[in-house]
Amino acid sequence: MAKVELKGIGKVYDGDVRAVDNANITIEDREFVVFVGPSGCGKSTTLRMVAGLEDITEGELYIDGEIMNDMPPKDRNIAMVFQNYALYPHMTVYDNMAFGLKIRKTDKAEIERRVKEAARILDIEELLERKPKALSGGQRQRVAVGRAIVRNPKVFLFDEPLSNLDAKLRVQMRAEISDLHHRLKATMIYVTHDQIEAMTMSDKIVVMKDGKVQQIGSPMYLYNHPINKFVAGFIGSPPMNFLTVKIIEKGGKIIADEGSFELYPTEEQAKHLKAYVGKEVYFGVRPEDMVYSKTPAENNNMQLQCSVVEPLGAETHLYLKSKTQTLIARTEPENKFQVGDTANFSPLMEKTKFFDKDTEGNICEVVKSE
Repeated sequence: MAKVELKGIGKVYDGDVRAVDNANITIEDREFVVFVGPSGCGKSTTLRMVAGLEDITEGELYIDGEIMNDMPPKDRNIAMVFQNYALYPHMTVYDNMAFGLKIRKTDKAEIERRVKEAARILDIEELLERKPKALSGGQRQRVAVGRAIVRNPKVFLFDEPLSNLDAKLRVQMRAEISDLHHRLKATMIYVTHDQIEAMTMSDKIVVMKDGKVQQIGSPMYLYNHPINKFVAGFIGSPPMNFLTVKIIEKGGKIIADEGSFELYPTEEQAKHLKAYVGKEVYFGVRPEDMVYSKTPAENNNMQLQCSVVEPLGAETHLYLKSKTQTLIARTEPENKFQVGDTANFSPLMEKTKFFDKDTEGNICEVVKSE
């Protein structure tokens, strides 16, 4: 397989519209890397530059140490799986999977061997004589993946391949693509706007926003050490809560004052927050790091009112309000709440984050891309 390197990659469209800005990304051999971010962040454009479907305006692209900027797509030895499957409706599944090999004048016996092997891997052997109209969405997606597998490419590219499937099938296909990666030991680059897909499938995540790479790292590294407020809010489900608090000093202690309650940062957090005394910052706490107590805690108690209760079976999500701000808490289903109830929660302060109000950077940690 292959190592893929993007060095200072940029894409500028007519009218000086910058879609990707100075992307520096390394995908190691056999690594599964996910580009994730909101719509319009530049992730699909970046993938299409790797594929050769978009010209590279700035920077250099290397695959296996060879520069690819001016190499036509057919010579890059990559295979791409598209969001809309892109199957030929008049061809059988077999012919769809074999078409690219026929164009390359591959030996007929070799074509049959590769197609049948891919069909076996994807469990679609009984579908080879059907046409796409006789297939379900999940089956069509398997055929599209099979068409990529038979190419034996150096790099697999996936452009939001599961977004047209229903929720149950997406979960199943996530597992199947992850399993496929382990079996093929292939280099894979996968684009999605769904952070759950990114967290569950990848070896490494590239978080993008407004054409810029925000942070690169393993799923749990980004979850535990977000470089800024955007990454913190994008990775994790439900997303991290953000409250505006004012940093004050009282009795020799650094305190984060929300207005309705006061929070005591950890000793390490307080060292960094000392420079922010008198200023407002963002306080970030994940829903799962909010601890419910039947009685008010002695320190860091947040007394909040329930505005929405969402029972999900294994857990319950509570939408809670202070006097001016709203946040979500994840709690056990045996804790029974009604709309309008007052509830006491304490954040696990060692897991909370503070972010600069202007730069939105992480205040209390020196965080980089891995």
